[in-house]
Amino acid sequence: MIENKIAKSGLKTIDLEKCLPKDQDIQVFDMKDFLFRGLLLKEKDFRESVKTYDWNQYQNKAVAIYCSTDAIIPMWACMLIASALEDIADFYCFGNEETTRSAYTLKRINEYIDVATYENERVIIKGCGSRPVPAEAYVEATRLLRPVVKSLMFGEACSTVPVYKRK
Repeated sequence: MIENKIAKSGLKTIDLEKCLPKDQDIQVFDMKDFLFRGLLLKEKDFRESVKTYDWNQYQNKAVAIYCSTDAIIPMWACMLIASALEDIADFYCFGNEETTRSAYTLKRINEYIDVATYENERVIIKGCGSRPVPAEAYVEATRLLRPVVKSLMFGEACSTVPVYKRK
């Protein structure tokens, strides 16, 4: 009979690839479309545009709020866009698509990893997958887990790299 020593080892594996957003999950909102000639914010017109805009296209998406022109945007305008997205989008932040993807991934890791589940456990952060996991995801997982785990490793159960071991 073949014995599965890995299953009996008590190791818990976390696959951060499950936290990565899909490309269609990230949407971009360019504030220039609400500006006069793409450069000047007229408060009354801006507020009306926000009020009448169809925000439903961002339902359950992560939204990158930015302005592609060199317009001077007052902070309240960014806040107004954020307020419009609050009950629709799953996540939003000010920045380009790349910074939004990174911030959204970190949010999802914080939701995915229930720290209490891993208290005093031997944990492996999976290292191989079909999609590349960014470094910030591994750093965030380490930040969350290191204070509670017995040991933290990187890789696969058959070949791990030790990261941390409590003394």
